[in-house]
Amino acid sequence: MQAFAKGANDPLLAALYFQFGRYLLISCSRPGDQPANLQGNWNQDVQPAWDSKYTVNINTEMNYWPAETCNLSECAQPLVQMVKDLSQTGARTAKVMFNARGWVCFHNTDLWRATAVIDGNWAFTSTCGAWLTTHLWEHYQFTGDKQFLKEVYPVFKGAAEFFLDFLVEEPTHKWLVTCPSASPENGHPPGNLSTCAGPTLDNQVLRDTFNQCIRAASILGCDADFAARLAATRDRLPPDQIGKAGQLQEWLEDWDMEAADIHHRHVSHLYGLYPSTQITLRGTPQLAAAVRRSLEIRGDDATGWGLGWRLNLWARMQDAEHAYSILRLLLRPDRTAPNLFDLHPPFQIDGNFGGTAGIAEMLLQSHKKESSVEGGGSRAREGQGAELTLIELLPALPKAWPCGSVKGLKARGGFEIDLAWEDGLLTQAAIRSLLGLPCKVVYAGKSTELKLKRNKQIRLDANLTSKPYQSHL
Repeated sequence: MQAFAKGANDPLLAALYFQFGRYLLISCSRPGDQPANLQGNWNQDVQPAWDSKYTVNINTEMNYWPAETCNLSECAQPLVQMVKDLSQTGARTAKVMFNARGWVCFHNTDLWRATAVIDGNWAFTSTCGAWLTTHLWEHYQFTGDKQFLKEVYPVFKGAAEFFLDFLVEEPTHKWLVTCPSASPENGHPPGNLSTCAGPTLDNQVLRDTFNQCIRAASILGCDADFAARLAATRDRLPPDQIGKAGQLQEWLEDWDMEAADIHHRHVSHLYGLYPSTQITLRGTPQLAAAVRRSLEIRGDDATGWGLGWRLNLWARMQDAEHAYSILRLLLRPDRTAPNLFDLHPPFQIDGNFGGTAGIAEMLLQSHKKESSVEGGGSRAREGQGAELTLIELLPALPKAWPCGSVKGLKARGGFEIDLAWEDGLLTQAAIRSLLGLPCKVVYAGKSTELKLKRNKQIRLDANLTSKPYQSHL
């Protein structure tokens, strides 16, 4: 690790770190047990850091970033159960604190599923529960399990319903905003304040929450009127804004360059690029450029989990060398212990999970393209041209990994993928469809559309043409 941090090339260290992250999730998040918390099963203290609880303004979510992409869907079950529990306790918080319907969870919870505000005004982020529901949608995206979607739909609906009551009209543009709120743990001028209205994270999370609830209602054939209300509310959320430094604004006001810490460990306003797909290189190039500028201003170094998020963001930017430089920072001795645990004193494992997810994101990316559901619209028929998964092979492969292979990565839409490459170039890709849905495969400027039958497989070469099987995969 010391040699790697000083510039030595060691692809096997990255491979080991990736497998270690999978091992950690398998070990501390099994069906029927509690979800992975800040220290997982490895807390040794009676009074641990942050009580060894669940910080849900990034850390718990990051713990589960590798669950679906790294083929560990079963390990998400404890998180799903916790979100179901939170929808119960959060309904009381919504009623008592705000006289609102639905449910809400702020930045921290525990074994008793507390949902109200704790710590201070910097923690007043009402969209943390809504953020957690996006993991339920991700599980559906990867598995296509409609029975699961039906089971968790009330959780989606309750999370969205709360904000129909909670949002207020911003006076200048007449946008609907969360208020009071805070951009997680960051302060803005004047005076390093936290309290604000409508921070970018909230707006981006709510766009996903509303869209996913609308889509779920469409798939399940229910709640058309409710979906129409969500669509109308979604369309009044503040748009992403580009500030005077060319950055993606963190707040409604252009405060980024006057913030108390412009190198803050949190990069919450970049949620739209990762883990969400609201901002993409091809679909929203101006916003993607603003994300890049925000990353440049924020700087590369951070806590372990802060580096984990930056790694995934640079991978989504498809900047392979910058992503690899972040991995070097993450795997240096003052950020990762000799036993590979993430060091966020004393330690917490979210950095491990962020790093594992980031390595997967460097090798494979997928985005689900879905039919329009504005106004609750007509029900889309899956596999009939309404949905298409975009799968990008080796989108951020660094020069330091000239040859290698990976087996069993997952893509949205129910695809399982093996890859092999030599001299930095793809040699073979095996794509298995578990659901029989269509996809578009992209590599090095080339693309091909596939419609495989359920449980069927195809092998592609670097030109994305079909080729015979090679045993090294």
